[in-house]
Amino acid sequence: MRRPAFLHRVRIDAHAAWLAARDRRTPIAARIVGWLVAAYALSPIDLIPDFIPVLGLLDDLILLPLGLWLFRRFIPDPLFEEFRRQAERESARPISRAGILIVMLLWVALLAGLIFYVWSWRYW
Repeated sequence: MRRPAFLHRVRIDAHAAWLAARDRRTPIAARIVGWLVAAYALSPIDLIPDFIPVLGLLDDLILLPLGLWLFRRFIPDPLFEEFRRQAERESARPISRAGILIVMLLWVALLAGLIFYVWSWRYW
């Protein structure tokens, strides 16, 4: 089955951001943004789970391209093209364990905040 061109490009660009974030030639500001984008993009866990109708896919369709656009603003075009070519060559999709941890911690914090909020109703 052939993937849509947009999704393929986002996946390749996210992988290129991951590669660029690990390279010394990438400016430090771009590295930070690159790590965040790549961690979110390559994580199997999303902030909004994909099984939630519409919202689950909208976060991927909005947050990833927006993060990649911001990342591209920080890095020179020839350097990013080099990372994009390398990402195209590497067919295996990396999994970001740091991304999994970040998203899981966000979910735990959200759940803890919700539990604390609901628990506080008990004492009113």
